[in-house]
Amino acid sequence: MPLQGGIMSRKHPIIAVTGSSGAGTPAVRQAFENLFRREINIRAAFIEGASLHSLDRMAFHAAATEAAGAGNNTFSHFGPEANHFDKLEETFRSYAETGMCRRRYYVHSEAEADRHNRHFGLTDLKPGVFTPWEDIEENSDLLIYEGLHGLVVDEASNIDVGRHVDFGIGVVPVVNLEWIQKIHRDKAERGYSTEATVDTILRRMPEYIKYITPQFSRTHINFQRVATVDTSNPFVSRDIPSLDESFVIIRFRDPRGVNFPYMLDMVPGSFMSRANTLVAPGGMMGVAMEVILAPIVREMMENRGG
Repeated sequence: MPLQGGIMSRKHPIIAVTGSSGAGTPAVRQAFENLFRREINIRAAFIEGASLHSLDRMAFHAAATEAAGAGNNTFSHFGPEANHFDKLEETFRSYAETGMCRRRYYVHSEAEADRHNRHFGLTDLKPGVFTPWEDIEENSDLLIYEGLHGLVVDEASNIDVGRHVDFGIGVVPVVNLEWIQKIHRDKAERGYSTEATVDTILRRMPEYIKYITPQFSRTHINFQRVATVDTSNPFVSRDIPSLDESFVIIRFRDPRGVNFPYMLDMVPGSFMSRANTLVAPGGMMGVAMEVILAPIVREMMENRGG
């Protein structure tokens, strides 16, 4: 399948997987990792979007409190005040030109803190802080970004992160499902109450509309999960609809050259809803991702340096 939109061949290609908080971007990373285990000659470097936040957990809460005291109730992780959009763009530019860049990690949990302390030879990393910066591994074949801002534009600062991206992937559940996933994740992994998460959703909404959603018009492919059960009040939902209780809407920005008959054969239960849109059963989401992404990655590898 030809790369969408006439992507220029590059020696150091970049794939950006972009989705809001709670959208489910790790599913795409898992699909890539499964693919790379089969394609044994592909070496990928990963960048986590949270690592490009500009404030650690304590500093962010302090800044949000200060902003609220000044009448700004929309300060969030979605906008430029809490992120290094410039460093993200420079990271992509550096990798595209040289195949190397710097990265760090944001520590989400105690398990991650233990792993990063061992890796960096430290003892003081804890949830809510950043690790030191380090060079990525040498001789990688491509860079994969997973996070909030893989194709973000900040016109005020003349920043366009997406200009350096060879292939953009959006992970965009319908918004009620996205909120259900975020509420349950924040409660299970971070101990937040439903009320606290709802407050976060409300505070983020203006920057969600300005910085997050426009990216999904720039992506080459969007994966959008739609539940087939009632999610009309996401704030009282007792559980997250399962994959089998949903469909995945897969939109191709440019359908030219896409082998839809092959995909329909490879993904049981799938069908076309529009000329550029494949619909797959939710339980087949991982399979659909691998079927779609495998030829894209192979073509990137074949065209490197072309």
